[in-house]
Amino acid sequence: MACLEVQGITKRFGGLVANHNISFAVRRGEILGLIGPNGAGKSTLFDVITGYYRPEAGEVRFDNHRLVGRRPDQVNRLGIGRTFQKLRPFNAMTVLENVMVAAMQHRADPLAARGEALRYLEFVELADKRDSFARDLSTGQRKRLELARAMATRPRLLLLDEVTGGVDQRTIPTLLQLIGRLREQGLTLVVIEHNMRVIMSISDRIVALHLGEVIADGPPSEVVKERRLIEAYLGDTFVVPSGGARASGDGLRGAGEGRA
Repeated sequence: MACLEVQGITKRFGGLVANHNISFAVRRGEILGLIGPNGAGKSTLFDVITGYYRPEAGEVRFDNHRLVGRRPDQVNRLGIGRTFQKLRPFNAMTVLENVMVAAMQHRADPLAARGEALRYLEFVELADKRDSFARDLSTGQRKRLELARAMATRPRLLLLDEVTGGVDQRTIPTLLQLIGRLREQGLTLVVIEHNMRVIMSISDRIVALHLGEVIADGPPSEVVKERRLIEAYLGDTFVVPSGGARASGDGLRGAGEGRA
């Protein structure tokens, strides 16, 4: 059963068409990968879904609630959380305080919010950094902080925008393990990712965008054979990883990436 339905979404910025007639559904409990070259409209689509942009055409439904026209905080309260490609924590606040801000959407009592924030920091293995300032974290640690903040809003659907982007190869397996644990918690996930070996390893299904349009939608092993995707994004030297989806990520150290 679909929990998220994107129907005919078109978003323009002046003469630039960022999204054109995009339609797909996300089934409850699945991990959907969203791929495409830079400028394909992936992050813009996340912004439309979460209420940061209003589309010129189309509709988005989550658990049968219409989302177009709702503010980001209203979308979040319905059960959709997200991370952002550009990390913007509250640098002058501690790691714990950053997560408390998100938790207080549901917990008016600061002590209760603190306890909940600590649980999420333990989940992402950052509890030992709770008293550090966010500005002092490494990129990989800030990625985990972003996950903890998103989880503290208690989502049922989580949109992850390049969760492994900008981190070293040694950190990627840890982030993939966290994504697997999120799924075990019962979350539905939509993941934007440029590293093709990563997206192949975690996704049940992949939707590929190019020039703002859907050019493929299906199992990972089939989508990466799409000619237009290879020409626009992967390059002639890309080799489809063997073994199919659901890899653990242990073999990803040093793995090559699709072109960003």
